[in-house]
Amino acid sequence: MPLCWKKTAPPSGSQYPAERILVLPLDVTQPHQVADAFAKAKERSGRMDIVVNNAGIADIGKLEGMEDSKARGLLETNFWGAVSVTKEALKCFRETNPRGIGGRLLKISSYLGLVGLPALPFYCAAKFALEGATEALAAELDSDWNIKATWSPEHPAYSNPALPASHARKVGWDNVVAWKDMRRSAELFYKIASDPNPPLHFVVGKDAIEATRKKITALAADIDLYEAWSNGLEQ
Repeated sequence: MPLCWKKTAPPSGSQYPAERILVLPLDVTQPHQVADAFAKAKERSGRMDIVVNNAGIADIGKLEGMEDSKARGLLETNFWGAVSVTKEALKCFRETNPRGIGGRLLKISSYLGLVGLPALPFYCAAKFALEGATEALAAELDSDWNIKATWSPEHPAYSNPALPASHARKVGWDNVVAWKDMRRSAELFYKIASDPNPPLHFVVGKDAIEATRKKITALAADIDLYEAWSNGLEQ
């Protein structure tokens, strides 16, 4: 049975009947709500095979221009909220599901977790952090568990209209991000969740693939150019 968690209760007359989908209110920044949602889901279904960790928000603003409260709130949702869901998912996969069955944890990151984009420094920070934590987690898991792992005020120093962040502010968030076909994307996520040997990183979308390849190429070039500077550093 699909389980859906959202901050507000579902409207009456939902598209899907209650016996097919369970919708629960949830604020991922509140760990006790995360634990309660998982408990209710397990009570209803008895087990949980796939968890899609997708809670996230984005505020456009420069690192110097965004209020601390918004920046911290973004990290609380996009990173710490994802961590809370991850912990509950792992506990469920390991302790509730039949031994050896495990589960699939799909974390919806972003290529902005690999490539920094102007005007989204804290969103990038959250996604970079999520990437690092997930890579470490993947190495920590016991293989026996079978667990596969709005606008901010303008900062006066950045008034130059030629700057990338100025462009993002002018055209709006919906025009900065190349949104994907949601139905086809969901089909891809379902497919990767069914893969017996899923990759740690699953990059979706030509824009994300192109940006990631550029990042890899630039990083490799920098390493090659300055590799000799490390000669003799080892003792």
